[in-house]
Amino acid sequence: MVRITEDLVRRRAEHNNCEIFSLEEISLHQQEIEKLEYLDKWCRDLKILYLQNNLIPKIENVGKLKKLEYLNLALNNIEKIENLEGCEDLKKLDLTANFIGELSSIETLKYNIHLKELFLVGNPCTEFQGYRQFVVATLHQLKYLDSKEIERSERIQALQNYPEVKQKIKEQEQSYLLKRAKEKEEAQRRMHERKDRKEKQVEAKLGFDSSGSLQDKENHQSEGETEKETQRTVEDDEEDRRFWEEPTPYTPESRLETHRYIEEKRKAKDNIRETKKREKLLPTLVTAEGKVLNVNVPKLHFSLKDDEENNQFILDLSVYRHLDTSLLDVDVQTTYIRVLVKGKPFQLVLPEEVKPDSSSAKRSQTTGHLVVSMPKAKEIILAKQKLSTSIKPSDTMQKNARR
Repeated sequence: MVRITEDLVRRRAEHNNCEIFSLEEISLHQQEIEKLEYLDKWCRDLKILYLQNNLIPKIENVGKLKKLEYLNLALNNIEKIENLEGCEDLKKLDLTANFIGELSSIETLKYNIHLKELFLVGNPCTEFQGYRQFVVATLHQLKYLDSKEIERSERIQALQNYPEVKQKIKEQEQSYLLKRAKEKEEAQRRMHERKDRKEKQVEAKLGFDSSGSLQDKENHQSEGETEKETQRTVEDDEEDRRFWEEPTPYTPESRLETHRYIEEKRKAKDNIRETKKREKLLPTLVTAEGKVLNVNVPKLHFSLKDDEENNQFILDLSVYRHLDTSLLDVDVQTTYIRVLVKGKPFQLVLPEEVKPDSSSAKRSQTTGHLVVSMPKAKEIILAKQKLSTSIKPSDTMQKNARR
């Protein structure tokens, strides 16, 4: 449910340097607002208020806006005119394309003595027989009704037929209210049916997922995922078709239901998009053929040194100096090394096989770098090194002998 917040009002008050206490005009149209509130506390100096094309069901919390001159509530879910007595300076009221069926509720506008223009086009009450005559006779201060000027002769005639017209309006109102009661019951029934259908779909999906997981253990995981994705798409298409093709009367409930359905679908698509985005962000460490790849997601500088004297490889990874060592996870394998830095993988394929069990990792006390020593698996090189060092003493012995 979208509500009017201080942050929203400030963002829409850019023309007033985001100051709301001295705001005289604000436009909050097409914000999917479902409740009219707070404006009478935050913006006492408002003169013009645009709230068209929202989902507001009731006129409320505007009685303290004494300076309000123009109120636009077109294309909302309002069914009754009320709570406007406190708007002493109200001159223009736009209620186009709402659901006002209680035409007698316009009597509350008698107290708005400055009201000159009223718009009720597209409301159910405009279809009542004697609608215009009733409004003209009730609101003596009006100059224009539905953009049409009220002539003096028209008002005189309306006042003459007022008792008769008022009786007809009351009868039509009663029949309309009975119709609305049935529509509300029907809307409740549809809502429960849709809720039950959705619960069954969720249960079916859960059942399919569990069976699919067993199948994945036996067969290929990719085939199970493709099958689930296909079924989900078919179910969504079927639900969409059923929702949009089902005949539904245009009521406040159906308008709200349509809005929530569209919002629900939009959120579902956003979630799927985010999931796919996250999957794309996860790097491939090992290909399907089993080939290990070089990966550097943390984007750290590194150097791999071949220490032939000690028959080992030394990896110097430039991790952040003040990074907690608990956020590092080192995994040395025979052909590659993998380091997780705050969950981000660094992976390097080694030129030769190493001994994982004999490897060691430590942090440099001066730079904070991670230094990993990995002894080579082949010890032949080590034997040659010993042989070459053993020759050196014999040379010195020969020199001593000559001397």
